[in-house]
Amino acid sequence: MRDVKLDDILDAADAIAHVIRPTPLIRSHALCRLTGADVFLKPENLQRTGSFKIRGAVNRIRVLSDEERARGVVASSAGNHAQGVALAATLAGIHSTIVMPLTAPLTKVERTRNYGAEVVLAGEFLEAAYERAIEIQRERNAVFVHPFDDPHVIAGQGTIGLELLADLPDVDTIVVPIGGGGVISGIAIAAKAMRQSVRIVGVQASGAASALRSLEVGKLVALDHAETIADGIRVRQLSELTFRYIRDLVDEVVTVDDEEIGRAIVDVMENSKLVVEGAGAVAVAALAGGRIANPGRRVVAMLCGGNVDINLLGRMIERGLSHAGRHALVYVRIEDKPGQLRRVLDALVAHRVNVLDVVHDRAPWRVPIGSVDVELLTEVRNPDHARGIIDALRADGFDATLRNE
Repeated sequence: MRDVKLDDILDAADAIAHVIRPTPLIRSHALCRLTGADVFLKPENLQRTGSFKIRGAVNRIRVLSDEERARGVVASSAGNHAQGVALAATLAGIHSTIVMPLTAPLTKVERTRNYGAEVVLAGEFLEAAYERAIEIQRERNAVFVHPFDDPHVIAGQGTIGLELLADLPDVDTIVVPIGGGGVISGIAIAAKAMRQSVRIVGVQASGAASALRSLEVGKLVALDHAETIADGIRVRQLSELTFRYIRDLVDEVVTVDDEEIGRAIVDVMENSKLVVEGAGAVAVAALAGGRIANPGRRVVAMLCGGNVDINLLGRMIERGLSHAGRHALVYVRIEDKPGQLRRVLDALVAHRVNVLDVVHDRAPWRVPIGSVDVELLTEVRNPDHARGIIDALRADGFDATLRNE
């Protein structure tokens, strides 16, 4: 497989310009305060398909021969590559078949269909979907469009690096998510060719850290399993091609856990007014969590996608608010007689606390006879506000505890 050069990325930029939206750099004042650096976000979630994947897909499909176009294309993906290939193929008048795992978020499945693809659901995980896609490719003699192990795909993703350097020529560090390694490979090729001193930092979910593990042992490693809420980077193994680029061009790879990813999703929504998925939030999570030592004076964090499942987003918002100290779970044991719950609620009202939910528990094997345990989900300003509630309840004689500290 041939190497990808800067000229390939420059050619790709010209070829895909009619489809791609050049995404701006947005200064993150919250991350500036946290890191002491000048931090910008590169919001690829604003692309038409909601992620950067459309870049590589369009660039791959545009080089198909007439005979290959007639045979159609096949791809496997949990969602973002699926949508990119579906739209790229439809715009080119080519039939596309996309195999997605049964666990793929419903919103990504429906959007892939809406972009004109024939969607096949197969297997619980991406590996099974990939195997079924290869079977279909052979049955139909179609062209398989790989999400990262393809020079044209990597060149297409590398156009992000061109845009970034054009907008911020003196960037010190670029922070990029790593799944299969296609986008960080393309960005690193472009950025290092244009500014050799730029530092490239990759970020993986700790439950799917195939790149970090491969770098540690010095050879390509396949994880036994990959598990993370960031389904867009839930990849068990890089390709030989992307591993080589990461080994040679990427300066550091760090990991973040799912809790950090969830908080980053909420932070980006609240501070930058942008909706990102788990994979799109990992670069922010790494910066916010101090995972990158001495990031430099000017930093860009890539938001790679925004195709988040709405149900998951709701859970992440609730969890993120809890970890940020904005939701407090208060447990109070009260006497099982009229007026006791009213006393608790009056104390909360006095402290300007909004009650979101109330649950009573009088199960006899857990609660003494004559008592009731009350669980109150409350909305508070910060952790100090929550602790003040507990102090006030205890001062009124209640047995009160805060369960989410």
